[in-house]
Amino acid sequence: MTTTSSTSSTSSSSTTSSSTSASDYASSDVTNIDWDGLIEELYQAKLKTADSYETKISTNESKISAYNDASDLLTTLQTASNKLRSGTDSSSSDVDVFDERKAYLTGSGGVTASEVLTVSAASGTDTGTHTVTISQLAAEQKVASSTYDSSSSELSLSGSFTIGTEGGSSVSIDVTSDMSLSDIASSINDQSSTSGVKATVLKVSDSSYELILTTVDTGQTISVSDTDGILKSMGIINDNGAFADELQASQKAKFTVDGVSVTRSSNEIDDVIDGLTFYLTGTTGDGESVTVEVDQNLSDIKSAVSDFVDAYNAYREWALSQQETSSSGGASSDSILFGDSTIRSINQQVASALTFSLDDVSMSTIGLSLDENNELVLDEDTLNDVLNSDPSTIQKLFSYTYESSSSELGILYRGTNAPSTFTLDITVDDSGNLTGATVNGQSGLFTVTSTGHGLKGVEGTAYEGYTFVYNGTTSQSITVTQASGMAEQLYNITEAAIDESDGSITTVVTSLQDKDDDYQDQIDTITDRADTYKQNLKTRYANIQAKISSAQSTLDYLTALLDSQNSSSS
Repeated sequence: MTTTSSTSSTSSSSTTSSSTSASDYASSDVTNIDWDGLIEELYQAKLKTADSYETKISTNESKISAYNDASDLLTTLQTASNKLRSGTDSSSSDVDVFDERKAYLTGSGGVTASEVLTVSAASGTDTGTHTVTISQLAAEQKVASSTYDSSSSELSLSGSFTIGTEGGSSVSIDVTSDMSLSDIASSINDQSSTSGVKATVLKVSDSSYELILTTVDTGQTISVSDTDGILKSMGIINDNGAFADELQASQKAKFTVDGVSVTRSSNEIDDVIDGLTFYLTGTTGDGESVTVEVDQNLSDIKSAVSDFVDAYNAYREWALSQQETSSSGGASSDSILFGDSTIRSINQQVASALTFSLDDVSMSTIGLSLDENNELVLDEDTLNDVLNSDPSTIQKLFSYTYESSSSELGILYRGTNAPSTFTLDITVDDSGNLTGATVNGQSGLFTVTSTGHGLKGVEGTAYEGYTFVYNGTTSQSITVTQASGMAEQLYNITEAAIDESDGSITTVVTSLQDKDDDYQDQIDTITDRADTYKQNLKTRYANIQAKISSAQSTLDYLTALLDSQNSSSS
């Protein structure tokens, strides 16, 4: 809100200004006193105390805006990190680019793979190679009626017939004498979701139309019952009840996978190999086949690394903008958070995460380096070489890795503070039921979950956030080794900064907003008091003006009386 202003006086003889003092309003002629100007100056003097609060609010708003910019950039960095951070034995990430799969197709014997087959692979599908041949595609059955010279003329047919698919549901179609070819098609289509049969009016020529019945799904056969002779009259079935004009016979798809013959009613098959969906679009000839290689989606891994670099550099560029100095050596006017301890701590943690290495794998291994501004530079040639030779190297650098000395212990959720290596001493009862665990002999760090198979880290300990699953039935000591790669560390760093409930940036912004609310309350209080003061001044000065006016009237009367007496005595 604005707390100072310049107000024009209602008097015709003067206008207030910021340089006016109370003494300027004094006059031997009381009619020339600028009462409104005097009141306004005193009012503005009261409001002046709010200026410091306005300045504080403005400063805080600038800081909040800068913090929000940092939060947005860290959110983008967190999203990019999340794709690269998940380890194979952890389910704490919803997105894992290393778990994504792609099917690479290669034709053999002269066939073009893309012309006969498409394959999609779900995340986590087992990698491997499969050979596919296709001898027959699945097809719908199509039958035609007799030819009509109009699609809209009344057919003068009356009765009903049933239609459906063999082994499926059937529906009854009622026909009245005023129905046309198009009307009958519409009646069939109104129930095609139940019957499994759809109808189309085919315009053969300008004066020739046919009704085409088609199964909704491939590999199905149309089944009809024609008690009232409607379908026979339309030429769809003959005297023997068979279809008079079958345009296309129903057939199932026939193909082989790794030499095993497979038959399905659809050309889209998702139940042959777990995680793979085959889309058959053509057939292979003698000596032809398609090799399907299921592997990691290398292009997505490369894109994820590139996105990570871009997200980090965007934040780094912003961080540098907050460290700029002016020509005088102080903070630049744009460096709103210059020297800010919260941002400085985040920057230090982010920089530390980039120094991660494991088993001689570091940034340089996959083509990453830092320039003079500590921004990431990506050598795509080196990255491509690693992707083609050993993509697990990239995963080792970025992701969370977990190893257990026993295959009976898996990790479901992971925390952030446990040591890189520790030993779980797991105990079970005589029935093989899990009863608890100590860490390096220390108790009170894990509790058994309600399922009876899990160990959950106790809140407030270094193992908070961890949940292990134990499938064994005997007591044993299990050594756990873990490592947090670059993406895992940066995900946790950004989460600690931007978490909506207790993130470091969130906490600072909330504190600034609370302070602004308090400052605004102070401004409102000062303004209310100043308004009251102004009103009181108006009332007080109105009384003074009234008294002056009364005194002036008395003075004028006495002066006139004296003048009159003086005139008469002379």
